Amino acid sequence: MAATIGSALHWWAATKGDRRAIVVDDDALTYRELQDWSSRIARRIAEAGIEAGDRIGVLGPNSLAWPAIALGVLKAGAVLVPLNPRLKPAELRKVIDDAGARLVIAPAVYGDSVEQTRVLGDVFDSLPFDEFSVLRSGGVDDFRIDVGPDEPAALLFTSGSTGLSKGVICTNRTLLNIVFEASLTEEGLRPGSTTLLVLPLVFTPGLVWGLLMTTVLGGTIIIERELKPGRAAALLSEHRVQALFGVPLIFDAISRAPEFEDADLGSLRTAIVGGAAVAPALLQRWADKGVALRQIYGMTEAGGVATATLVSEAFDHPETCGNGSIFTEMKVVRPDGTEADPGEEGEILLSGPGVTPGYWNDEESTAAALQDGWLHSGDLGTRDSEGRLQFVDRLKDLIITGGINISPVELERVIGEIEGVEEVAVIAAKDSRFGETPAAIVTVTGDVDEATIIEHCDRLVADYKVPRYVVIRNEPLPRLPSGKLSKTAIRSEYRDVSERFSKVR
Repeated sequence: MAATIGSALHWWAATKGDRRAIVVDDDALTYRELQDWSSRIARRIAEAGIEAGDRIGVLGPNSLAWPAIALGVLKAGAVLVPLNPRLKPAELRKVIDDAGARLVIAPAVYGDSVEQTRVLGDVFDSLPFDEFSVLRSGGVDDFRIDVGPDEPAALLFTSGSTGLSKGVICTNRTLLNIVFEASLTEEGLRPGSTTLLVLPLVFTPGLVWGLLMTTVLGGTIIIERELKPGRAAALLSEHRVQALFGVPLIFDAISRAPEFEDADLGSLRTAIVGGAAVAPALLQRWADKGVALRQIYGMTEAGGVATATLVSEAFDHPETCGNGSIFTEMKVVRPDGTEADPGEEGEILLSGPGVTPGYWNDEESTAAALQDGWLHSGDLGTRDSEGRLQFVDRLKDLIITGGINISPVELERVIGEIEGVEEVAVIAAKDSRFGETPAAIVTVTGDVDEATIIEHCDRLVADYKVPRYVVIRNEPLPRLPSGKLSKTAIRSEYRDVSERFSKVR
């Protein structure tokens, strides 16, 4: 039996076939049902002419069909490319082109979006979810095409500091390594465990740490279509959930729901949070329920979670992110590559079995990120005398809002297309709900105003990327001697933009 996600699903279907694998609302799939449905999907994909290694985009919000189709793609020997349904056609086109996707599978309600995406470039095939939903019923089916352990299984596109999305390669080997390491270190991620997922399946935490982790471990995943804090609090009790992960916004919302007060969280063993700093008051609200909310540090290129605070240190060192993992090493280095002293700031480097082998069709970015066996994160951090990591800032020019990466360069390009915009710099503004949110600092001529900029962005980029602050200034933006905009000076001047200016949306 090959070491693949598909072989793990086959095993649990054969040995624990009646165990619930996925629960969405009042519907559920056992392992036997998930195995058969995803095999029929894989067979249908193969009959459509898709060959091993071909890329397939799967677009749509959380649903029962999405994970079945995603697993069907993997079992067809194809490469899964999750597509964020919040992206606009131009953004989808970029990902589809970069991936070289032959087929896009999407719910019928996204038909117009798929068609608008198609006309922007070369033709690609598409199929609706309904084509696969009807395959839920049928006989036993174990169809599967296995690919080599180091062949790509999924491409996870993440925003880069250059404004160009990059496809992070996940192989069966890296995915299984991530699961294996987590199962050794996380009490809530053991064979048969139950996870509550309130994040989108199309992002790394939902796909890798949610669906694929659960599938390999033969557990149960409760998938919510969207975050409903009170319902989430109740589900933690009802299903005796052992693992929950997300950004501070999610844990804060759940803890403020009336249902949280009476929720029994005694089963929760893994509660990890990342994407933004965690307020002490939030840590305390969960601690009062007996839950150690632990800070993580990670990135898509390192499998999502590279290090997490130890449970035993969660309350004494809440601001740190642990000291690596059982197989994952990390270090903080100076610009010359030598290791920084305790308390000295430097770039965070990571090495481990869950690190990506590289970026899809991007040798230059791969060579820059992976050097001498170490992944260069582009993040700034410090370590204390015992090696605990504390995140300081990003060397990369990125904004992280609600755990989602936004490229300022991408937004600057979009806003720069507006006639009358002379200069634009997009920076991160502090946001009590999302951690950070985009702020556009612009100089203009003519009648360009805040509404013009917002309307233009709203047409071309996903809603979470549209700036919540737009500052139109009369003086030119500060520049370096080279003539380039000085982002350092701009960030410094507008470090309190969220306090000095009102949100425009």
